[in-house]
Amino acid sequence: MIVDFDSITSASNPLIKQLRSLERKKGRNETGLFLAECSSCVEQALARDWQIYTLIVSKTSADRDFVQDLAKRARDKGARVVSVPDRLAGSSARKDNPQAVIAAIKHSDLELSALNPGAPGLWIGLYECRDPGNLGTILRTADCAGAAGVILLENCCDPFSVEAVRASMGSLFDVALARTDFATFNAWRQTAGLNMVAASVNGESAPTEIDFTKPSLLLMGNEQAGLPAEIEAACDQLCLIPMRGGADSLNLAQATAIMLYEGWRQRGFVS
Repeated sequence: MIVDFDSITSASNPLIKQLRSLERKKGRNETGLFLAECSSCVEQALARDWQIYTLIVSKTSADRDFVQDLAKRARDKGARVVSVPDRLAGSSARKDNPQAVIAAIKHSDLELSALNPGAPGLWIGLYECRDPGNLGTILRTADCAGAAGVILLENCCDPFSVEAVRASMGSLFDVALARTDFATFNAWRQTAGLNMVAASVNGESAPTEIDFTKPSLLLMGNEQAGLPAEIEAACDQLCLIPMRGGADSLNLAQATAIMLYEGWRQRGFVS
């Protein structure tokens, strides 16, 4: 069955204006929507039953079989499917090379109470992560390594920003995610009996010396400042990732991957 699309050709159309507004946090907050580009992200969103409000299809890709399949599935779940010229598809996502599909998707609530602390896998806490590229990459790594979920603490960047969604490569839709303050989070993990291990320059144990086989949570600090002293004091263990010298630190996403994969290795690569 060939899907017929609604057609929009004008940059002044209200739908196009709304899509452009989703690049800003204000627009996402006002509409409750965010943008996901590329077919793999839309595929993952559909597979995980995220609510797609609008699916934009670039005109030159509208007849491709995989685009038709995505469009039919999105429409069957209540989405409006719209075809636009390539120039509008590119401007909607602020990219010179337009994606075949772009979706406007409803936010999730990110409530800590919705997470199951007994879920298999290691948990990740991100304290004031400010770089959306790092956040998206960490979500992708968490997905690959079967992490139980990611919890955003205090003033973190928006996981629904275009940059974070893009960097996650669809993993945003597959990883349990919540946002809360540190005090609520710490009480939650203590009640669940999760051993909290923080990566810190003040650590004395290497990742290989930490027992990640018991229920555990990795706590990672801000890209520039790391973790405040009072947050480190609340941790059960501090871990120092070995470095030979030269560069004085690792990128946050890289450091998280090292910690997470060591924990997963100790678990026999089983979540």
